[in-house]
Amino acid sequence: MQRDGATTSLWQGTTTDFPATPQALPTEPVDVLIVGGGITGLTTAIELQRQGRSCLVAEAHSIGYGTTGGTTAHLNTFFDTTYDMVESDFGEDSARLLHTGARAALDLIKRNIAEFAIECEHNDRDGYVYAQTDTQEEELDKMFQASVNAGAEVEVTDSIPVPLPFRKAIVFRRQAQFHPTRYIAGLASAFVAGGGTILDNCRVSDFENEDVWLSVNTSQGVIRARFLIWATHIPPGINLLHFRNAPYRSYAVAATLSDDAYPEGLAYDMYDPYHYYRTQEVDGKRYLIAGGEDHKTGHVTNTDQCFTHLEAYLRNHFAIEDIAYRWSSQYFEPADGLPYIGHLPGNPKNVFVATGFSGNGMTYSHIAAVTLTELITRGESGYATLFAPARVKPVAGFMDFVKENADVVAQFVGKRLKTEKLRELAELAPGEGRVVKFEGTNVALYKNEQGKLFALNPVCTHAKCVVDWNGAEQSWDCPCHGARYSITGEVLTGPARANLEPIDLDEL
Repeated sequence: MQRDGATTSLWQGTTTDFPATPQALPTEPVDVLIVGGGITGLTTAIELQRQGRSCLVAEAHSIGYGTTGGTTAHLNTFFDTTYDMVESDFGEDSARLLHTGARAALDLIKRNIAEFAIECEHNDRDGYVYAQTDTQEEELDKMFQASVNAGAEVEVTDSIPVPLPFRKAIVFRRQAQFHPTRYIAGLASAFVAGGGTILDNCRVSDFENEDVWLSVNTSQGVIRARFLIWATHIPPGINLLHFRNAPYRSYAVAATLSDDAYPEGLAYDMYDPYHYYRTQEVDGKRYLIAGGEDHKTGHVTNTDQCFTHLEAYLRNHFAIEDIAYRWSSQYFEPADGLPYIGHLPGNPKNVFVATGFSGNGMTYSHIAAVTLTELITRGESGYATLFAPARVKPVAGFMDFVKENADVVAQFVGKRLKTEKLRELAELAPGEGRVVKFEGTNVALYKNEQGKLFALNPVCTHAKCVVDWNGAEQSWDCPCHGARYSITGEVLTGPARANLEPIDLDEL
């Protein structure tokens, strides 16, 4: 299994049974073309298939390549945007509707697992949120009351499943956890068995609107579809949603413990960024999964330090025997706290999107699947207004997103440099990348372990911001809208469609 980074997640290391996918385009049009082979795309494909719609899933790389392969796979009925925040900004009815959707999402996961006999180590667990300061206690009280109002099964508790000090805690009942890539492997197999088509290595570039039909251009040819869904984490190109979502990186480890004191629940502190914990058993072996150290994509160069901080924090509180896996992944934080699911603004009425899931993609993916299926098959959904991408709500920070997009530099002119003139090259260590100045122009340089140099134009092909080096994942990351590129410039993560421009180096 491949993923969009150099590190290996626990899920990558323990999933090998993705179904074989055809490499030929279908000759007939399909009802729905879903772009993205992660948990959102595959769950939506299964839901539409249940409703008798023919679907094709086009994945630019391979199934689970993006954030699904890098999640920590908490299944929650509460969210990073807490119910008190939703109640304040959208009203109590919206908070109740959000909880209804969350409960339905977790039930849908159980239904899929049972119906398709998916072996993915799914278990119900309670979820604990705990306060460690006076201010956090006040925030926890608000969270608790609004969660009660929303209909959540939540109680005050005098214990938590992790060995950390706390002043007050609440517990959400009937949360869950699972092995996410084994789950989507099961979905993919069921979808193909039901007559669906999955195309790996099929990058969708753009489309032409033919009224009823969309003629969609891909790296493998043209696909005709009645509906198009962007289930790509963030839609490609430049559109309104890029100014309503901020990209973030989050860090995770899977560790073994020498004292076997693995948490028997899900746990979350209340710092910003917060730490989160759970246990996962895979093939009879247990791991402590912990995450945190979030930051905006492209805003931290020494990303290895994020792992160092996380591991040091864990060693202070747990009997860490070994760090078996460590990885990072990307998510998009919506400007007003709720995801954007529905018609993509500025596009034909039959083009849809699901994005802005914050750190709750496992739950929101299934809410999105239900919402989009209802919109396509019925023309309406009870969740449509709450998650409408076209909603306009003034929020603090929106102008910052616009400003980030305006922070551009002149594009590199010329495609050939002589390495002898780049003094900074001597400072690069093997495995290091850096954006350096050459005669007033930025150049993205990387030196591999064998000493070979790779040079790229560092101007992101999406909105012309300058990329920065991500040492942990060995990638070039855009700080504006989260596009990510490999050391040779290939797109790893959208919204960019085109690769970074390579620069030829004269090796003298």
